[in-house]
Amino acid sequence: MTHQMDAAAGPLRTLAAFVARSGRGIRWYMRNLMGDSAYETYLAHHGRRHPDVTPMTEREFWRDRMDEQDRNPGARCC
Repeated sequence: MTHQMDAAAGPLRTLAAFVARSGRGIRWYMRNLMGDSAYETYLAHHGRRHPDVTPMTEREFWRDRMDEQDRNPGARCC
């Protein structure tokens, strides 16, 4: 009986790994779609390209981003 339980654990582990990986992928997609990771992306880029310059604070970043969208609305629904 124990052998049967061990044999069933393999597919369950595989399924759990698939579900976890899918959940992480969905979370990543939604964060990028909604712009939640924009500041983190900015910091990573800024650190690579301008390591000697202090980056904007998160508040400054979002204000600048909103001001830029107001200046250049592009294709927005609102």
